[in-house]
Amino acid sequence: MVDAEKDAAVAPTVDIAPTKHVDPTLENHGHDADEAMKVFEDIHGEAIELDEATNRRLLRTIDWHMMPIMCCVYGMNYLDKTTLSYASVMGLKQDLNLQGDQYQWLGSLFYFGYLAWEYPTNRLLQRLPLGKYSAACIVIWGLILACFAAVENFSGAIAIRIFLGIFESAVTPGFALITSQWYTKKEQGSRVNIWFSFNGVGQILGGVVAYGIAIGTKHHGSSIAPWKIVFLFTGVLTVVLGLIFLWIVPDNQLNARWLKKEDQVLAVARVRVNQQGIGNKHFKMYQVKEALLDPIPWAFFFYALIADIPNGGLTNFFSLLITGFGFTAEQSLILGVPGGVVEVIALLLNGYVGHITNQRLLSSLGGLATAILGVILVVALPESYNVGRLIGYYMTQASPTSFVALLAMISSNVAGYTKKTTVAAMYLIGYCVGNIIGPQTFRPKDAPHYTPAVITIIVCYFLSLCITVFIWWWYRRENARKAEIQARPDYVRLENQEWLDLTDRENPDFIYAL
Repeated sequence: MVDAEKDAAVAPTVDIAPTKHVDPTLENHGHDADEAMKVFEDIHGEAIELDEATNRRLLRTIDWHMMPIMCCVYGMNYLDKTTLSYASVMGLKQDLNLQGDQYQWLGSLFYFGYLAWEYPTNRLLQRLPLGKYSAACIVIWGLILACFAAVENFSGAIAIRIFLGIFESAVTPGFALITSQWYTKKEQGSRVNIWFSFNGVGQILGGVVAYGIAIGTKHHGSSIAPWKIVFLFTGVLTVVLGLIFLWIVPDNQLNARWLKKEDQVLAVARVRVNQQGIGNKHFKMYQVKEALLDPIPWAFFFYALIADIPNGGLTNFFSLLITGFGFTAEQSLILGVPGGVVEVIALLLNGYVGHITNQRLLSSLGGLATAILGVILVVALPESYNVGRLIGYYMTQASPTSFVALLAMISSNVAGYTKKTTVAAMYLIGYCVGNIIGPQTFRPKDAPHYTPAVITIIVCYFLSLCITVFIWWWYRRENARKAEIQARPDYVRLENQEWLDLTDRENPDFIYAL
């Protein structure tokens, strides 16, 4: 778990007394201000002090209530997507009579559903109660996954995969919004790395469970196919976690049942430094236009598209790739587990280094560089070096570090609630397109080594590295420009501007995390 005391120790004492300067050019924002504004209207300008000890106590309380369930759900989010890969070597392809490239299309169709619903779900995350809507999506996707056990043909599998993508599309943007709502910019990077690292935990759990089911049914038999048991287990577990999520995770600080009334106000006050607020349900077209004209959201989009071509391929084909190294189908299930361990270590280390250096983007490049080296090993080593090629595959599992760093940047560096949901949608639309393309690079004629797909992965990782460096350079330049604006003698700060739902480009006091 996160070191809450270390995070809180660097947090300054916060005085909640309202600012006296008013910029008349921005006064029209007051009528559609952030939900947090009503808190400070209710206390009629009373000054509230948030000292270091209180901040540390609140952070510890928030961490222990929010992080465990977010981590578990996100682990299932990954496991539920990769269940298809485990099932592929447990008899699914034969039982459903999949021919030609039908299995590749099952890998891609999940992301067609994800893509179709990504922008609508981001709008719903803004309009509907955040915690309740997210929980509903988790429960429904678990029920759909369990229904895969009843599928008997390719057509039924298509329907399940598409609807699974639709309801899972709320999880990543929803968790990014929750993180930005509850944590300061300083804290957000490490928290996103922690809950995203449970992708690796999901891979570990999935490999162990699938291997145990495969061995158990082989020796003792089963009334239903082993791959169906995998879908039932993961689906039911997801439903249970969704119900726990509904009970624990509130819509915002103001209806958190596990915080006392005065602590609810303080939990809002502690994130005032973010200059982002805690939520705004008003749709603002000008913020959508700003997102579309800002080069950084497009850099996010193209990064996600390019970086997730490898992800889409490896997520659905890693079991088949491992069997191509010369291992049996059963061995491939358990040999996928160390890949999850590598991902967990890479993301936690990335979060720690980024936190202590305040250079999240640059520190994330280490994971991409490791992945590039790993893919080169897979391609360059002779076929007789199966263990070396397997180690190369494990090294590719460090690749999500930059993806997670940019996801955290959406929490930290995009302000204006409509703009934030729009940028999150753009990022995850790119993610969907990349994951749709990825499985198609693994052509049946290239089995079992899939060399063209592996070369494509190397190119994509290198381009992703270049885009990450560009984003870092742009943010650094923008921070210098904002420092010049703040230094002008005629600059005045708007009263309560952090609660007025200003965008990051509108607000000169908004400093980008690097």
